[in-house]
Amino acid sequence: MQAFLPHVRKARRRWSVRLALLMLLLASCADPSAREAVARQQAGAASLDYSDERRRMVEEHLRARGISDSNVLDAMLRVPRHRFVPPAQAKSAYGDHPLPIGHGQTISQPYIVAYMTEAAKVSRQDKVLEIGTGSGYQAAVLGEVAGAVYSIEIVPALARRARDLLRELGYENVHVKTGDGYQGWAEHAPYDAILVTAAPDHVPPALIDQLAQGGRMVIPVGTWNQEMRVITKTPGGVTEQRSFPVRFVPLTRERK
Repeated sequence: MQAFLPHVRKARRRWSVRLALLMLLLASCADPSAREAVARQQAGAASLDYSDERRRMVEEHLRARGISDSNVLDAMLRVPRHRFVPPAQAKSAYGDHPLPIGHGQTISQPYIVAYMTEAAKVSRQDKVLEIGTGSGYQAAVLGEVAGAVYSIEIVPALARRARDLLRELGYENVHVKTGDGYQGWAEHAPYDAILVTAAPDHVPPALIDQLAQGGRMVIPVGTWNQEMRVITKTPGGVTEQRSFPVRFVPLTRERK
């Protein structure tokens, strides 16, 4: 059933556009002045999904920089990043840079989202934990490649917004809750992969505990000087690969 999710989402997006056009058309029957709005909507309908911008993003910012996992590239092509940023930022959504989403938080640049997803080596059967839902964009990308995604956001307003948008876009395999990501989500552990989208000053022990044997955690670590790390859990302990410098917002915790 999960293999058909991308097709269901595409159909839902197409029908949402068609429904909007139908409503404008019905309105025009009662108000002739609405006909011009219908014509404008029809002319712009083809560009509403920014598909050309997504293809350019994938080719220029992802594939050209070494992202090669076809599942990740396909996911980045499908997820409408412009829906996860404020409307005023929609035209900038496919540039390779972070954007503010309010509450002192940002949506990560597309390359970082793709890199973390690829480094986690997520497959369709996997259960994934994300720490730091933010806009919900990384969770949506994970929802395209994983079996189930559990995402935690400490800011209630962001959690609500992401949950509503993910539901609207048809990501029924993505679950969002408000909480302290430092503690993980023990109820659904162990996880085949854990992605942390905010930087703690050290790797939270609870996340290591909730990682399955053979599972991988992709996490930025540090305060001012941060670096991306890929941690693999083995029967003999954990191995750690350090990659490149990054700049993430800090991983905040609930006040005791």
